[in-house]
Amino acid sequence: MPDFMPTHPGVILLTEFMEPLGVTQYRLAKAIDVPLPRIHEIVHGRRAITADTGLRLSRAFGLSDMFWINMQARYDADMARVGLGDQLSQIESIA
Repeated sequence: MPDFMPTHPGVILLTEFMEPLGVTQYRLAKAIDVPLPRIHEIVHGRRAITADTGLRLSRAFGLSDMFWINMQARYDADMARVGLGDQLSQIESIA
């Protein structure tokens, strides 16, 4: 189990992209043509970044298509590891 709680991709979106660039939630929602509540929920860690939203975010910030998709997948896997705890280490390999 990790010694830290994984950081939700929405927090990274807010702190590493939106805030430094002065981009509001409203402006981002309009730029990528999604409802404002979607951005609000993402940046507050209450909603995952879907493939659709990830592709839109990548285009808006000039990133690779897989940037946000991979970040969300990594977060999901890390959270699953935290949730499974010691159960994961008790699984024996069958191959």
